[in-house]
Order: sequence, then structure tokens, then C-alpha cells
Amino acid sequence: MTTRRALDGKVYFSYEDIHDAVSSSVARVKAFKPDVIVAIGGGGFIPARMLRTEVKVPIVAVGLELYDDNTNTINENGVQIKQWFSTDYGPGALVENGRVLIVDEVDDTRTTLAACVSELRKRHKPSQVGCLVVHNKLKAKRASLPSDVTYIACEEVPDEWNCYPWDAAAYGLTARAHTKRACACRGGAPVVVIAAAVGALAALLRR
Repeated sequence: MTTRRALDGKVYFSYEDIHDAVSSSVARVKAFKPDVIVAIGGGGFIPARMLRTEVKVPIVAVGLELYDDNTNTINENGVQIKQWFSTDYGPGALVENGRVLIVDEVDDTRTTLAACVSELRKRHKPSQVGCLVVHNKLKAKRASLPSDVTYIACEEVPDEWNCYPWDAAAYGLTARAHTKRACACRGGAPVVVIAAAVGALAALLRR
């Protein structure tokens, strides 16, 4: 998918963009044959739910935090585990000796994914682990995944500042305003060109 930066230098993705990207990975996910999905919160929650509709496997959630929400900087002590699931009952019980697919929205530095895989294997004994991300940023990574981990990237994207629809309020936008920016980034005239055209039209009307 071709995208363009908005006037603020960021790239906006709509729910439709995410849904299409996730759907494009379904054949690869089915080939992996997961027993359970582990959604990394908060960015992995919605992509995991979209995926579940098509692959029909249950979801458990973990909370991992690389960035401090208050300062928007990387935590000094690395990835912090804020939430984990129980294997005593429900879908969590499927993790032991099961095929586990970890889902997150973006693979930026790979630090969070690597930490999740490591923690999963330390706490449990899955038979196979896979990772799915909606977007893999084309950049050097700070961490790596074990060679036996299946890796699925729905889309490869440049190293830009990505804005996802579930974070619209964090950028001071409504859901509709976010979608409009995403549509402009996705196709048609670039946002810069649209703004220039509107400015030129306004100047003509003032004459």
C-alpha cells in the first residue's frame, strides 16, 4: 500500500487499512495453525480481534510497555511487563504445549516482540511460537527473534511516524478526522497538494 505523509509529517492509517492488511495475512496464519493468539496491548488488541474473525482461535492478552506514556520515551529498564494471563483456565491453558501466535500492530525496534517471546517461553512451554505484525518498519532492529519463530508481517512500511485509529485521541483528533487524514495519506493527491489547491481556490474567490 502506498502512503504519503500528512502535513504534520506523520502517516495515518484507518481501520479499513488495518483490516485489509490483517486479511492479507490470513493464508499465512492458517498455514501456521495457531491454537491461541496472544495480543500485545494496547496496539495488538484490535488487529488480533480482526484476525480472530477469520482464523477462529481464542485470544489472551498481555501488557508490555517499552515507552513511558507520561514522557513518551523508552523506559530505562527496557520492556516492562504490566499484565500477563493465567494458564489455569480458559484460553490461557492452550498456551502450554500449543502453537502460539503473538500479535502486535508494528515491529519498530523488535524489542517488544523479542521480550514477549522470551517471557512466553520462560513462563510456559509452547510447542511453537509465531509473531504477526500489521506493519514491519524497514529499519535496523535493536533485538532479534529466535530462528525457530515464525514471522509474519502483513505489510512492510518505511520508517515513519505511524498513527493508528485507536490512538486518534492521543493526537487530538476524532475518529472521523483521523480517517480523513488516513484517506489523504493512502491515495489521491498528497495532503500538501490538497492544502495548496484549497489555498489557491480561496485566493481566487477573494478576487
